[in-house]
Amino acid sequence: MIAIVDYADRAEKLEAVLGRSASFSAEVDAAVRDILDAVKQRGDAAVLDFTERFDGVRPDALKVPASPASALEAAADAMDDELRRIIDKAEDNIRRYHARQVQQSWFMDDGDGVLLGQRVVPMERVGLYVPGGTAFYPSSLLMNAIPAQVAGVEEIHLVSPPTEDGRPHPLVLATAHFLGLEHVYAVGGAQAVGALAFGTESVASVDKIVGPGNAYVAAAKKQVFGPVDIDSVAGPSEIGILADATADAEFVAADLLSQAEHDVRASALLVTPHRPLAEAVQAHVARMVPELPRRDVLEQALADYGACIVTDTMDQAVAMINELAVEHLELIVDDPWQMMTRIRHAGAIFLGPYSSEPVGDYFAGPNHVLPTGGTARYASALSVDDFIRKQSIISYTEKRLRETGDDIAAFAEAEELQAHAEAIRVRLRRETEGMGERENGRTGGRRTG
Repeated sequence: MIAIVDYADRAEKLEAVLGRSASFSAEVDAAVRDILDAVKQRGDAAVLDFTERFDGVRPDALKVPASPASALEAAADAMDDELRRIIDKAEDNIRRYHARQVQQSWFMDDGDGVLLGQRVVPMERVGLYVPGGTAFYPSSLLMNAIPAQVAGVEEIHLVSPPTEDGRPHPLVLATAHFLGLEHVYAVGGAQAVGALAFGTESVASVDKIVGPGNAYVAAAKKQVFGPVDIDSVAGPSEIGILADATADAEFVAADLLSQAEHDVRASALLVTPHRPLAEAVQAHVARMVPELPRRDVLEQALADYGACIVTDTMDQAVAMINELAVEHLELIVDDPWQMMTRIRHAGAIFLGPYSSEPVGDYFAGPNHVLPTGGTARYASALSVDDFIRKQSIISYTEKRLRETGDDIAAFAEAEELQAHAEAIRVRLRRETEGMGERENGRTGGRRTG
């Protein structure tokens, strides 16, 4: 079910795991390009045509009304009270966590009346893609919308595929209502990304598009990047668990399966120097998988991208974990806080036996939109920072420019950018001429006297 691999034989398994990427087939890229071109040229008409073609329904209107007694409010009223309570608590945790990320504008007095600083400004309008049908997760809507709200984004435009009644999934509508979102559209797929990127008669163009989707959605996001920003082109989910002899094998097995059930390309790896743990985990996985609804997905994911890798030493295990740079990393070791200081690359780190990965997926507060495919080497979790712009502020004075202008102009000339230098020197000449005129005036006055 899940293989035990010796450290010396790790190459083939690591090559398979690290070889996964968010690249797309030529057929997907070409299909997405045609869809985007059509949306750009024909607007709503193309969006509706593609929606009917791919989703089997043609909505009466792309935008879902947000007025009182709307479909959003009705969906919220129909939600199970216990689920509503859980979502409310999760929202509170996520909002409080992201509030700590808010940055303030700042200015520094550099003397002579010179002020330098940085102005933090939220984006005006962002688009949020939310999958529909059986693939919809209210947690993803919370994780993507709340950081934008905390950042101060003025408008959040949500797109999600329509169901048979021509509207997005009721959980999408209900959660959007809880969050106070007013711009909700019944459209999914690459055509939804195109509508957000280019704008149509009904859908507003945005500055950034975030949120998960299938291969066509991800390819569309990649193709529209430039005119608009995107969060990332996410690959399959992954979990790495670094564990020692103190780890509970059943806990480890359950956590490996929590990610492997996402997708047949999901990766689930245990790395440990303790062979008895690996053997016990293997036994628990074999027992648990047949009892789970997504058995077929689990079996394929574990066969292709899962393993219990047994190293000779903990140092080897740590080095391998850093090489993998996994999306989710659990440290189930004797001293997880000390071990954390040795980790360089991971999207999110879960410390100790009770910090199971689903704690982060749903409830704790940190964002579950994380870098995949080894991109944790340079990328971070989705955050408030993804929805702001930082504007540099420079307020120079005449006195400071007189003191530094020659240096600035010389620097520009060294790069053979004469117009840059002239933009400085024209001001220095004007000041010199002004000083001469003032001096002549003082001299003339004395002569007259």
